[in-house]
Amino acid sequence: MASGTTTAPPPPASLPRIVAASLIGTTIEWYDFFLYGSAAALVFNKLFFPGSDPLVGTLLSFLTYAVGFAARPLGALVFGHYGDRLGRKKLLVLSLVLMGGATFAIGLLPTHATVGTAAPVLLTVLRLVQGFALGGEWGGAVLLVSEHGDARRRGFWASWPQTGAPAGQLLATGVLSLLTAVLSDDSFGSWGWRIPFLLSGVLVVVGLWIRLSVDESPVFKEALARAGARRAGTEEKLPIVSVLRHHWRDVLVAMGARMAENISYYVITAFILVYATTSAGVSKQTALNAVLIGSAVHFAVIPAWGALSDRVGRRPVYLLGAAGVGLWMFPFFALVDKGSFGYLVLAVTVGLVLHGAMYAPQAAFFAEMFATRMRYSGASIGAQFASVAAGAPAPLIATALLSDYDSSTPIALYVIAAAVLTLVAVGLARETRHRDLGRVDEEGGGSAAAAPAAGARTV
Repeated sequence: MASGTTTAPPPPASLPRIVAASLIGTTIEWYDFFLYGSAAALVFNKLFFPGSDPLVGTLLSFLTYAVGFAARPLGALVFGHYGDRLGRKKLLVLSLVLMGGATFAIGLLPTHATVGTAAPVLLTVLRLVQGFALGGEWGGAVLLVSEHGDARRRGFWASWPQTGAPAGQLLATGVLSLLTAVLSDDSFGSWGWRIPFLLSGVLVVVGLWIRLSVDESPVFKEALARAGARRAGTEEKLPIVSVLRHHWRDVLVAMGARMAENISYYVITAFILVYATTSAGVSKQTALNAVLIGSAVHFAVIPAWGALSDRVGRRPVYLLGAAGVGLWMFPFFALVDKGSFGYLVLAVTVGLVLHGAMYAPQAAFFAEMFATRMRYSGASIGAQFASVAAGAPAPLIATALLSDYDSSTPIALYVIAAAVLTLVAVGLARETRHRDLGRVDEEGGGSAAAAPAAGARTV
């Protein structure tokens, strides 16, 4: 049975500092990850895959983009294992170093014109390192915040690390937009594209300085002490074994919940750079600016959706977002097809606002599903394994559908199918918003899909 001890929340002044440390770190990591996606859509097809049809080159470029997602489950397994045994903070520092180092190295890579086929091979290897690091980053960042606060405002506070995604997108797109505005196409393709990758080195130093200043999660330290007292002289189970034994339903719920959220996001922010510039006749600069504005609004609405999930529950907000994204897809492409900047901004912004209704409560929702000593593993595995089937192939599938059918209709249906899957998964889950993370039963019975009652204080 779970201990009756409840971990006291940190002093009021410390929680914002912990949130800031998580937010800055996740912003840098997502900046690095999204920067690659934007560059894959804009220049990597020419620099690393020359000689192909432009759309085929883009497909190959997005294929290396998808490789980063393939490494995320491995990162989730490794970082989750050690994060549940050693603590959240140490692994978050390591993930930031790996991600920043790989991104900085991409900025120094020779292109195909210089070293031939070695160029795309090196690019793919560094993309794998990026994916591995990001696979471990997300779970630790959201858990560090979730485990420092209490249940009453957990959705709000835990949503702030989630804003690292639009903040990173905003930063990556903003830097690229600025460079494409001030540089000629030749200059940007020759050397200008390297600047945002090299900038990552500076950002990582700042992120490490802040991240090293925070304390380890008190909920984790208490759980570690309880486990040590209870299991003295016995061999402790691997976190992944405990997750698959006691929380397999929660892993499936998390994976299903990620489908619409992940696929819609990469269609709206990455694939749109291809679709708008090739099918709608919009300039590269216009498409980047539309994503830039949409990402700013996305950043602003995520904490609001998180706060709403504290009042009405994680599930209602999440279901609203999944249904909204599905219903928005046909209007989304119809607006983009008009070729107007205003319509393009409207399409992207509304799509990202609806996406935020899924993304904001996700951090608290996933954290509340799992017991403390398997929470890093459980949340990371559920989130990152889904990314292989969702976000990884999304731009690739969308680009292939566009190439085969020369129409946005199959792409809209693709996102709608993902939304239906997410509606089913979240609909089968139980509400988790009142759970005390310090008292979740560490030996099982904490399944969100099988909890005895929605809103139960302990499970």
